[in-house]
Amino acid sequence: MVEQFEVVTRGQGLFEFTEQVRKVVSHSGVSEGLCTLFMCHTSASMTIQENADPSARKDLEHWLSRLVKEDDPLYTHTCEGSDDMPAHIKAALTATSLSIPIINGRLVLGTWQGIFCWEHRYGNHRRKVAVHIGG
Repeated sequence: MVEQFEVVTRGQGLFEFTEQVRKVVSHSGVSEGLCTLFMCHTSASMTIQENADPSARKDLEHWLSRLVKEDDPLYTHTCEGSDDMPAHIKAALTATSLSIPIINGRLVLGTWQGIFCWEHRYGNHRRKVAVHIGG
């Protein structure tokens, strides 16, 4: 089973979409298998991260922004703004696909784990995620 949906983002940051994936898994009818997610963009990525304390997400965002600076004079891909090339680098350093086991018809995630779109651009976006459920 393959399905696509969109995650709406409002600037840089981590946006949880665990429930959207859970619904796809539930509707698939697969009891035992694998859920594979793919981010269909080059300036956004995905991660599985703590969803209980928002400070963990803020710390991750600040750390990655410190690691990949804007306005580096070495960048040549700058036509879409100062966040453009850094967004591509951030997506390359993080994950554009994730695989999560399905057991008893449910995603195998830890108590505090959530699935997040990691938006690396400033503007609002509608990020397309492809989901493949195999079992």
